[in-house]
Amino acid sequence: MSDGGVSVGEALVGLLEAYGVTDVFGIPGVHNVEMYRALPRSGITHVLTRHEQGAGFMADGYARASGKPGVCFTITGPGLTNIMTPMGQAYSDSVPMLVISSTLDVKDWGQGRGRLHEMRSQLNAAATVSQIAATCYSARDVQDRVAEAFSLFASARPRPVYLEIPLDVLKQPAGDGWKPRALASKPQATPDQVADAVARLSGAESPVIILGGGARHAGRAAAEIAEKTGAVIFSTIAAKGVIPDDHPLLAGAVLPNPLATKVIMASDAILAVGTELSETDLWYQTFDITTGLIRVDIDPASLARPYPADLPITGDASTTLAAISAGLPDNDKTAASAVKVAELRIACADSDDDLRQTITTVLDTVRSALPADTIVASDMTQIAYAANEVLRFSQPDCYLHPAGFGTLGYALPAAIGARVACPDQPVVAMAGDYGVQYTINELGTAAELARPLIVLLWNNDALGQIRDDMVDKGIQPNAVTLVNPDFAALAKAYNCEAIRPQTLDELSSAIKAGLTAQGPVIIEVRPAIVKG
Repeated sequence: MSDGGVSVGEALVGLLEAYGVTDVFGIPGVHNVEMYRALPRSGITHVLTRHEQGAGFMADGYARASGKPGVCFTITGPGLTNIMTPMGQAYSDSVPMLVISSTLDVKDWGQGRGRLHEMRSQLNAAATVSQIAATCYSARDVQDRVAEAFSLFASARPRPVYLEIPLDVLKQPAGDGWKPRALASKPQATPDQVADAVARLSGAESPVIILGGGARHAGRAAAEIAEKTGAVIFSTIAAKGVIPDDHPLLAGAVLPNPLATKVIMASDAILAVGTELSETDLWYQTFDITTGLIRVDIDPASLARPYPADLPITGDASTTLAAISAGLPDNDKTAASAVKVAELRIACADSDDDLRQTITTVLDTVRSALPADTIVASDMTQIAYAANEVLRFSQPDCYLHPAGFGTLGYALPAAIGARVACPDQPVVAMAGDYGVQYTINELGTAAELARPLIVLLWNNDALGQIRDDMVDKGIQPNAVTLVNPDFAALAKAYNCEAIRPQTLDELSSAIKAGLTAQGPVIIEVRPAIVKG
């Protein structure tokens, strides 16, 4: 763009479009209207949210479902503080998000003059939840920083990028140079590293593969490696669907189960790909891994912690695993391990308590009623904790869960973001009665989109997981019960449908009806439905 008559704010929109951005989430305000001047004549669709937190979670769900960066426009001060929770979630779960905010005129920074939306330092606040946080002091800065953001998304561990543009800079003439730049490539494993990995896996008697979110597009190669070596495959929550759930060597997302830990600890070669092996992957389990660990990750820092690797490989998961697979002897050892995997899955299921078995019965009904390619965005709620392990998927990018940061209120707006990103796939938000109220206002956004969206609401009139944790720890339950709104009436107020099925058959019928509705449908489910 070379027309000196347009502002930096206008040119920014054109530059984003040139980088492939088709959708932006946000709220226009007095401090960022210059970003909105060019939107009507661009090819970018703006989704008006009800709160900046909703905008951030929508961008997160959009990015996870599509693989494209989620982009948000926000305003100075409260706009940033409202969106920082979603940014923290995206940072924790390695989700590409670009947040562009206005900030005060440079001359007003830190002066305490009582300017509208004034903060002591927006940049320092945003930096706590961003991979890159930068102020753009000129048109050239905007061009450079946007290029840096998209280069990061293309070549490194994807995390939020925060760019703030002072009000006076947004209004400046744009000048020249508003063109996209070539993006960096992902790092690649060396031939020697691949050969070393091949030798270790070929010589192993009981190999294991652990797949994380960074391996979500390397499923075919990972399955080939498992089949050639007889490796048992485990996945993190972020990697659900990377290997189809019916694969005979997939144990599933059961890393927190002590039975899974036992199998992993007995292994003589562990191939961990695109995973931090963090607390939120393992929960109360710990591994005593001293030898045999091969780690493949695009982030060098992850290769050294918390479990140092015998063979650390900085590289793209897809190309690295494809190279390892190509180097392995063309054997088929599936049958040798399939029986052990089947027994492990049965044992893990048998170890579930009564509540988990009840929820699993509900989830089985939900799964059977949904098409295979349905995207499910879940919240921090008991039904989701069960779904993390037992809900079945046959392809990646279909289960969106706020694992790392663990924030409430994620499911509904994330599902809306997925709905925007993937208009041809069914989408479900799975939330609890308490957590959904963090962002229930985004029903308005969903209703405006006028597209099918199922909100599966698990209602136990409590913070059920916290209540149960209190009981387990000998604490008298307190502050964990609540008086809920009439969710059906609330849905009606937002021009949405609501259904309260009383039996599992009614639940199945409600889900099938919701798939073809003209807008959002809240399906309110209570634990007693299993006895209905």
